[in-house]
Amino acid sequence: MTPFKLTDELIAEIQQLIGDKKNSELRLMMQEFHYADIAEIAEELKVGEATYLIKLLDSEKTSDILAEMDEDIRESVLNNLSIKEIAEELEELDTDDAADIVGELPREIIQDVISEIEDKEHAADIVDLLRYDEDSAGGLMAKELVKVNENWNVLTCVKEMRAQAENVTRVHSIYVVDEEQKLKGRLSLKDLLTTSTKTHIKDVYIPKVDYVTVNEKSEEVAKIMSKYDLEAIPVVDEIGRLVGRITIDDIVDVIKEEADKDYQLAAGISQDVEADDSIWELTRARLPWLILGLLGGLGAAGIMGGFEEMLAKHAILFFFTPLIAAMAGNVGVQSSAIIVQGLANNDLKGSISNRLVKEMLLALLNGLILAALLLIFTWIWQGDFTTALAISVSLIAVIMVAGFIGTFTPLFLDQRGIDPAIATGPFITTSNDIFGILIYFWIAKLILGI
Repeated sequence: MTPFKLTDELIAEIQQLIGDKKNSELRLMMQEFHYADIAEIAEELKVGEATYLIKLLDSEKTSDILAEMDEDIRESVLNNLSIKEIAEELEELDTDDAADIVGELPREIIQDVISEIEDKEHAADIVDLLRYDEDSAGGLMAKELVKVNENWNVLTCVKEMRAQAENVTRVHSIYVVDEEQKLKGRLSLKDLLTTSTKTHIKDVYIPKVDYVTVNEKSEEVAKIMSKYDLEAIPVVDEIGRLVGRITIDDIVDVIKEEADKDYQLAAGISQDVEADDSIWELTRARLPWLILGLLGGLGAAGIMGGFEEMLAKHAILFFFTPLIAAMAGNVGVQSSAIIVQGLANNDLKGSISNRLVKEMLLALLNGLILAALLLIFTWIWQGDFTTALAISVSLIAVIMVAGFIGTFTPLFLDQRGIDPAIATGPFITTSNDIFGILIYFWIAKLILGI
């Protein structure tokens, strides 16, 4: 399969076909593309052109196109569709995708759209999903699944599965429930095919099955599915009844969104934004951390002002200030990045104290090596061993403190329920700059006897 490539020439050709209303040629062209590719095309068109394309194609395909589109562009397209047209699109989608789209609609039309859906069971499932938090297992799950009763025999089971499978895009697992719809286990397709048709399901199903509850956080669901290499996981309600399933494609989206959020936090962006957002939205996301950086810089300048007399006598110390600040920031970010990654992957083992001891020993080793190199360089350059020693010893202390802060901060934030990714950006860099400069001048003052 040749990878899809979006070009200016392709967009221009499609716009020309839309402008000339050459519907047959347009339909024929769209047949060659996957719905995800058409969604990418639609995002490059004007809203009116994208709406024209959606109305032209069959709902069976356009529903998936809408589900793939950027939320803001999809909202604009949906505003140009009638309530009946929106309902037709929702009817073709799995309940989880349909609920996501309904949740984005203006409140005043949601009830009208739901009422227009002809499949009332599908509509009821969508409404049921809307009551869950979007960042929970309930908000992620789809209602479509294949389940069998433990009291059925194999023959009845196969007949029921055939009927259920019509509404399921892909059958990952067959779940077993009791008369009260409580999850009991899962059924192996191999066992189903090799067992007598008169055998009861309760005699062959596998009772061990991984599951999550509706209120489980989406990040935790992602960790469970990643740890156990699951393509799908069943979701149960508060009393253990099977109410849905989450598939790997939904979890990939969660992981991507979490990675994007953590990356932005690490870069000092306080809220989820995109490159196409307005200047005001981008400013609001970036400004808080820039203000923090400004305050940190003023704090560092104030600290240096307190050592003005020492700097007057040993001006060389001033020239090493950027180096000390940079090393403090770099070490802190390295330490915090490793801890944040470990927390995200659930790989951290042992107590906090053991982790801190390990990081301090690592910082000490790195500090000794770097300080030895700096000592030799400064001594040769300035010919003053005492000054070189003061700068080098300061570097060791600064690196160890930065390692401690970079390790302790994300662990502390995680225990307090705050996203530890915040500790890999300007927060950790600014705090280490201030502490680093303070320690640098204080140790230098002690050694130089000023």
